Amino acid sequence: MNSVYLSRMRDLLEDEFQAYCSALEQPAIRGVRINTLKRANIPVPGICGCQSPFSENGYYLSEGCLVGSSEEYLCGHIYPQEPSASFAVTCMGIEPGMRVLDLCAAPGSKSTQIAELLKGEGLLVSNEINPQRAAVLKENIERHGAPNVIVLNTDPSSAAEQFGGWFDAVLCDAPCSGEGMFRKDPQAAAEWSEENVRSCAVRQSHILDSASECVKPGGVLLYSTCTFSPEENERNVVSFLKRHPEFSLVPVTAAAGRPGFSEADPAGMMRRVYPMDGGEGHFVAKMRKNSGEAVLKIPELKSRELPEEAASFLKDHLRNPFPYVYVYGEVVYGGTHPFISCGKLHLLRHQTVLGTIKNRRFEPSHALALSAYAGFFPAIDLSEAQFASYRRGETIAYAQEKGWAAVRIRGMNAGLVKSDGRILKNHYPKAFRIR
Repeated sequence: MNSVYLSRMRDLLEDEFQAYCSALEQPAIRGVRINTLKRANIPVPGICGCQSPFSENGYYLSEGCLVGSSEEYLCGHIYPQEPSASFAVTCMGIEPGMRVLDLCAAPGSKSTQIAELLKGEGLLVSNEINPQRAAVLKENIERHGAPNVIVLNTDPSSAAEQFGGWFDAVLCDAPCSGEGMFRKDPQAAAEWSEENVRSCAVRQSHILDSASECVKPGGVLLYSTCTFSPEENERNVVSFLKRHPEFSLVPVTAAAGRPGFSEADPAGMMRRVYPMDGGEGHFVAKMRKNSGEAVLKIPELKSRELPEEAASFLKDHLRNPFPYVYVYGEVVYGGTHPFISCGKLHLLRHQTVLGTIKNRRFEPSHALALSAYAGFFPAIDLSEAQFASYRRGETIAYAQEKGWAAVRIRGMNAGLVKSDGRILKNHYPKAFRIR
């Protein structure tokens, strides 16, 4: 471990420095969150250990569990997340019906948590500037099945231009030096430097400025990092508040963690989590916008008429029809919020892709099968052996009425098949198949 870093932590933690060093020698803490859009908040046997103090539906991961290969994960019923990483969203005060922006969202841990709290009401815009990470974000959102999430791939300043003063709540989980990841990522520890800390702090201040423009008067801005440096955390917040007097700190009342670095947070309104607090590491500061310009109005998109072949298919296969439908070219989208214009921003997902129209036939999407809202039917329950075949992309011998159907494993939708009456033709995306 870098001696300069350890010296900084000794100065920061004082009497608790040895406890921190001892914690670093322990295995990294792993966690999982239950997707309450798809199932009740009840621990999953063999996966969920004791409940996490950082979110209502968060749990420590059972010892030895490989959550990424579990059927619950593949079907979007759980999401792996380091326990303290869920603390930021818990502090936001998300309520159904809100308009929320997650400005630096990949890989999607916090966005999926926000979506759970929205319960299909309101709208979440999840943005990621890096194209590769944005693709992962989109994949995780679709697996989770939320009906009301837009995924963007743009820079924060462009998002601010498009959505000025429009959101009830904005999460700015800024890229950081990652000091709270050292226990799970030794490479991050090896690459640490004071120069990188300073560079991160500057970049974070610019992102925070963009995030502030997106908050409507009366709305909330939640700033978080997974690092310990005061430059990136409390001092960055103090500097932001000097630049933006229209914002003020709101006390983080959640019981987890501890007050911020006292020098920059004398009233203890911010919050820190260290490895000895039951998580890898996180920082949270909550701010309210007390004044500002009138809320920007975002125009709604006008759709062409839904083609009959799509309308008929959706009527016959969805238990819960989407209240809003938007047709663009040959693609049909559905959502629980009116479809809004994202201007010239790079749009990866506009709520839920329902499917495409090909040769006057409607072909449903994998995202529709995994939707927590739609309730695709009919559904075919597969055995463990059949599900393994399905994941390999193989056809399955199965007598079934001709047409499209969802396939399930232990009651969880996993994807789509198309039956010819005797054989189930596999429509599991090739990118997800195993060999």
